[in-house]
Amino acid sequence: MDKTLIKVDTYSGYRADERPLSFHIGKKVLKVEEVLDHWYGEGADYFKLKADDRCNYILRHDRDTDEWELVMMEADRE
Repeated sequence: MDKTLIKVDTYSGYRADERPLSFHIGKKVLKVEEVLDHWYGEGADYFKLKADDRCNYILRHDRDTDEWELVMMEADRE
């Protein structure tokens, strides 16, 4: 399965790429409304987000290559 690489605009506080602020899927730009969860994997950080389109996403940031990948998208059920 091919990776879905995306462009992510991040907040950098005490460390680089601390958390996503918005991300681009094709020409669509989505603003992060809430970080629902954040965890560390081997060589990567994962963020579960709610975006302004009311969908939830999981983004993966590879710390070695500095690439961002869309892992999962889930539509709001309301």
